Amino acid sequence: MTEETAAAKVSVPVEKFKEWEEGTNQPTIRQAQTLAKAYKRPFALFFLPEIPRDFQPLQDFRKSGSKTLTTSSIFIIREIQQKQAWISDVYSENHEEKLSFVGRFSIKDNPQVVAKDILDTLKINPSLYKTENPIKEWIDAAEKNGVFVSRTSFIHSRLKLDSEELQGFAIADYLAPFIFLNSDDWNAPQLFTLVHELAHIWIAETGISNEVEPNLKHKDKFHPVELFCNEVAANALMPKETVFSFDISSFQNSKDIFKIAKQLGVSSFALLVRALNLNIISTPTYQKLKKQADIDYAQYLKKEAEKKEKQKEKDKPGGPNYFLLQLNRNSRLFTQTVLDAFRGGFIEPTLASNLLNVQVNKFQKLESQLFR
Repeated sequence: MTEETAAAKVSVPVEKFKEWEEGTNQPTIRQAQTLAKAYKRPFALFFLPEIPRDFQPLQDFRKSGSKTLTTSSIFIIREIQQKQAWISDVYSENHEEKLSFVGRFSIKDNPQVVAKDILDTLKINPSLYKTENPIKEWIDAAEKNGVFVSRTSFIHSRLKLDSEELQGFAIADYLAPFIFLNSDDWNAPQLFTLVHELAHIWIAETGISNEVEPNLKHKDKFHPVELFCNEVAANALMPKETVFSFDISSFQNSKDIFKIAKQLGVSSFALLVRALNLNIISTPTYQKLKKQADIDYAQYLKKEAEKKEKQKEKDKPGGPNYFLLQLNRNSRLFTQTVLDAFRGGFIEPTLASNLLNVQVNKFQKLESQLFR
């Protein structure tokens, strides 16, 4: 944040702001509180004798040449790190057992074995989803097993997250692993990102990712950990036996490819790469279907944009439900844990409110979204 931007947050001249930074002058308590909120930092931080180094930047596993992380990405990483550190401390004080699957494997293991272990641990069968919304089934299963999953596409209305910059990240903690998904994407790439980040947890590699879906081009630009986690995600979401259970002739036209992909909760692109890698289709067939998939995808995006516009018109003024958005951003499991701690008198109202981004007198409205 530039000095000009920061000074504007508290409506003071830049010169005065610089005096605060140099220590020759001081802000009022109210001004310091406003700055703490703007910086997404605890207010108490201003009273520490030295700059804290508690939250190191996460390892950057993104493709080489990616956009520099901007304010919105840094803020969401910081927010999730604070939530994760709090819950990990709580679990540590309560002597909770470490989760056995965190770091169970390494990058030297077979991606198929890791994928099978994820499916077995979460009790998921990609050929038998119970709903038409596989990502919800995966998130519910992950949280049931102690993995916190946060999803949002913005910090606030003027600060949106860019999926090209950041698709997701994982904090591979042995007590409280946390996954973040940028919901700016549509559901299929989000699901692939989720399973990719689960793979990060299974090999205990904390870090941030982008351009997660499988791609045949520029493999040299990807970190080996990313290529491995992509392989795991492809094997978990499209197991070999599941893909071969479909009629092989279905892989010869784009309409059938789209149907199968939708059933598996993945994109046509991901399924085409998988079919090519399993030798179900040839490279020329892949290239032909990829071109058609590009056209279908453009049409799909157009339809989705039209649907969103219609939905906006139907929605009440103020847009989507604020409490549902916060619930997804906090993670359902995290929200329930904080509310339980607050109701049990284990944490102060101010801390509970800060952790959940919701005022204490609105907790009931937030909780009502948990059971919908």
